[in-house]
Amino acid sequence: MKILLIGINAKYIHSNPAIYSLRACAGAYKKNIEIAEYTINQRPEDIRRDIYLRKPDVVAFSCYIWNFALISALLPDLAKLMPSVPVWLGGPEVSYRAAEVLDKFPQVTGVMVGEGEYTFYKVAEYYCGVLGDEVVTKQVMADNVNLSAKQDSQAAESGLSHIPGIVTRDFNTGEPKVLDLAEIPFWYADGDLLKEEFKNRIVYYETSRGCPYRCAYCLSSIDKSVRFRPMDMIKKELDFFLNNKIPQVKFIDRTFNCNHNHAMEIWRYIHEHDNGVTNFHFEIAADIIKEEALELLSRLRPGQVQLEIGVQTTNPTTLKEICRTTNMDKLKENVAKLRGFGNIHLHLDLIAGLPYEDKTSFIRSFNEVYAMKPHDLQLGFLKVLSGSHMGEKVAEYGLLYEENPPYEVLSTNWISYEDVIGLKRVEEMLELYYNSGQFVHTVAFLEKKFDLPYGLYEALADFYERKGLFVQAPSRSYRYEVLLDFACEVDGENAEVYKELLTYDLYLREKLKSRPAFLQDRKLQEDLVWNFYKKEESEPVLLKDYAEYTAKQMMHLTHLEYFRYPVWDMDEWDGVAREKYAGAVFFDYGKRNPITGDAKVVKIKDI
Repeated sequence: MKILLIGINAKYIHSNPAIYSLRACAGAYKKNIEIAEYTINQRPEDIRRDIYLRKPDVVAFSCYIWNFALISALLPDLAKLMPSVPVWLGGPEVSYRAAEVLDKFPQVTGVMVGEGEYTFYKVAEYYCGVLGDEVVTKQVMADNVNLSAKQDSQAAESGLSHIPGIVTRDFNTGEPKVLDLAEIPFWYADGDLLKEEFKNRIVYYETSRGCPYRCAYCLSSIDKSVRFRPMDMIKKELDFFLNNKIPQVKFIDRTFNCNHNHAMEIWRYIHEHDNGVTNFHFEIAADIIKEEALELLSRLRPGQVQLEIGVQTTNPTTLKEICRTTNMDKLKENVAKLRGFGNIHLHLDLIAGLPYEDKTSFIRSFNEVYAMKPHDLQLGFLKVLSGSHMGEKVAEYGLLYEENPPYEVLSTNWISYEDVIGLKRVEEMLELYYNSGQFVHTVAFLEKKFDLPYGLYEALADFYERKGLFVQAPSRSYRYEVLLDFACEVDGENAEVYKELLTYDLYLREKLKSRPAFLQDRKLQEDLVWNFYKKEESEPVLLKDYAEYTAKQMMHLTHLEYFRYPVWDMDEWDGVAREKYAGAVFFDYGKRNPITGDAKVVKIKDI
């Protein structure tokens, strides 16, 4: 008997923690559980083929807004190819509209609703009977006791109908049994999981479930209690990640610091047991961080922690309407402190399409959050999720949203579809030219030509539209040239400055094999550069860590570039003189900033 648990992720680097938790809780039936993970970028026919060739006896899909369209496409054909194989669905995308899903997909046997660990365990028990060490199917059990096919069907019906958390076409067994988090085994108890299945992928982990907040757009607000995993278990599991030097562990606790003492104990533990490698990601509420926590966070190894902070909007009327309590002044103050520490990557979120927020209000929210200078500013769009409070307000808000997943907002009483289209374009520019971190110095200088930051990204989006670049989707390297063309259109008199800024931004990130066309001719610098490396080879000053390398090898591992403007800090520039700024910048790619990924730079006045 093989039960195939299927997770279809948004990207390869992601994994599906739900299916690993289900398998961990399967008890004696764990050996009957096989996991299959795919991505939404794979062809449906390839996924279908792989599922079929695995020869499952039962199939169970983990359903979310990002994968349900693909699952919907797979279900009919899988039913044709494997008509006798029961198909189960679970996850937030189906839990709150199980009857509707069953009506739409006759191929589906049933839906496991809500937290599924106990429910799945009982369903596995139903399909796999254990007689001593021999695993047999229910049909074999039926044959052993001479049950007729009809009696066996009745026995099966009775078996499922007593499992909490199940919806079929014939019965609804009500709410699932919710386990104490101490009862859920560690998902990664088998070390091979981390060595093989999670190689080059994000490892997810949770220490709590539920959320104390009641945000109208979020399904976490349905679970009004917050339950915590025992701290002694957490510390042992953190040791597992630390001892295995896992690159990144992403906590999926909805508001990690909702309990100050819980958060402090974990942050203190990872600080005291730092392995110099592992990065931990936490989603927090910034306005409730206490000074004690700030002091501790300031002492963490650079890059040890990254924080995701959901601001969503700065409009007080909107915040009140969506039942979100935020002390905006305190949030800004704490974000400024966290940013000032220089050791934590900060990710801030905004949501467009919320009630009582028109385009003008959203632009105000954008500019206020942008001014906090996060390393990553995520401009998201409201998704109307089944089961959320927002879904009950559709008519009141004049809320139009996509018919199919991810159910994203199209328009509201306050924002038009044309506005949404415009914001989508701005979102793309923000991703390419801000969140990528590839154009930091160029964008910072370019911002000065606009009254407010949003104006820069809106103008850049208009430029893309006029040039047909949204359709062409320029390559990463060509985006530098596109930004130069835009900058010259906006601020043509400083064209040479932008060329140098883009050169600086380029070499901060990578050692180029070939120089883009807009970069100045390097032939005039060749003798200066070669003399520098030859001197470092014989008398190392900056390259002491490369003492065993020849000058030519050093040149491949580092870079030296001559600049006429103070591109490293344009606030120094008086707008006229050049000679007093002239000098070289040395880029060391063996020593990168753990927060930004930028190469270490050393400014050399005289070369």
